[in-house]
Amino acid sequence: MSKTISAHSVQDDWSRQRVLFAVRDKGISFAELARRHGYQNPRTLYNVFYAPYPKAQKIIADFLEVNPEEIWPSRYQAGFAA
Repeated sequence: MSKTISAHSVQDDWSRQRVLFAVRDKGISFAELARRHGYQNPRTLYNVFYAPYPKAQKIIADFLEVNPEEIWPSRYQAGFAA
C-alpha cells in the first residue's frame, strides 16, 4: 500500500498576523493565553512564530478550535509533528 504525501510549504501556514488576530478576535491576548496555560513569561507562545513548538501549537489550535495542522501544515507533513 502506498501512502500519498502532500508537500506543504511555509507559505501554506497561517501568517503571524492571522494567528494573532484569530486569538484576539476570541477576546484575549496571546499573553493572556500563555498565562492561562501556566507560563510565567507572557511572551512564551510567541516562540511558535520562529520555530516548531508542538506544545504551543496545540495550545493555540485548541483555543481556536482547529487542528494545529490547519494553522501550520508545513510542520505536519506526512503525518509527523515537527
